[in-house]
Amino acid sequence: MADTLFERATNSSWVVVFKALVTTHHLMVHGNERFIQYLASRNTLFNLSNFLDKSGSHGYDMSTFIRRYSRYLNEKAFSYRQMAFDFARVKKGAEGVMRTMAPEKLLKSMPILQEQIDALLEFDVHPNELTNGVINAAFMLLFKDLIKLFACYNDGVINLLEKFFEMKKGQCKDALEIYKRFLTRMTRVSEFLKVAEQVGIDKGDIPDLTQAPSSLMETLEQHLNSLEGKKPGNKSGAPSPLSKSSPATTVTSPSSTPAKTIDTSPPVDLFATSSTAAPVSSSKPSSDLLDLQPDFAGAGQAAPAPAPVGAAAAAAAAGGTSWGGRETSLS
Repeated sequence: MADTLFERATNSSWVVVFKALVTTHHLMVHGNERFIQYLASRNTLFNLSNFLDKSGSHGYDMSTFIRRYSRYLNEKAFSYRQMAFDFARVKKGAEGVMRTMAPEKLLKSMPILQEQIDALLEFDVHPNELTNGVINAAFMLLFKDLIKLFACYNDGVINLLEKFFEMKKGQCKDALEIYKRFLTRMTRVSEFLKVAEQVGIDKGDIPDLTQAPSSLMETLEQHLNSLEGKKPGNKSGAPSPLSKSSPATTVTSPSSTPAKTIDTSPPVDLFATSSTAAPVSSSKPSSDLLDLQPDFAGAGQAAPAPAPVGAAAAAAAAGGTSWGGRETSLS
């Protein structure tokens, strides 16, 4: 099936190529996991970085999104190759994979997840460009992926914040950098979700992203400075109760927080509700494309045991990769 789709993706028509990509994405999400495992085992996937349909103005417009979409699918398979699991399929929430991951592996896994989210956000479509059923289908698959990936991302950040004051200096520095990148990506994710709202996706299916108070960043930086021997803003070097503080995002806007205090309420899972970890409202849109398929709640979607990142990377490095024209070293 994969080989047939690769062959269809070499067609000169944007319609044929775009449909091949949408079908591939659908199978990666809803098909047997062996499908994405096969994609991850290949040295090359979609080489569409120079694709251009010159048959008409519509072909020129859609070719741009074909190039962006293929890069994301390449990155999705590449991420699986590195992690040995699909971030969008694993269990989320308090007992989820990213929330319970050891700090050493978490610090290696978060940049991989960030890269996949970045590739998705680079699709960068505006509502007035969603002009046909093919690109709409791609956008809906990307939207559902983003919700699940960001749920993983949020879990990972909560895990990092809870363990921040137990980490060594080098780990704290990496964790702080990951947190800063997370905050910048929140803005881009919010922009993507605004597009989803404008094209008719139910507001109840779109999480409200609100940043944590600035005092949270100040506390993290003060702790890192104290580890590095710099003059801390706080004389007491005792660990802050950050493990009980709010994560980077909350569903509702946080109350104003004094500059030198931290909210000590339990961590808030952005994507959790009273009954499920899925960000799905009780009102279900009529279109099947809008069904968020909350398979990450754990039911019927047992996640495979993650292989050590180092081992997976070493195995992948043995063959070398050229994913869609992108030369990558996994060592």
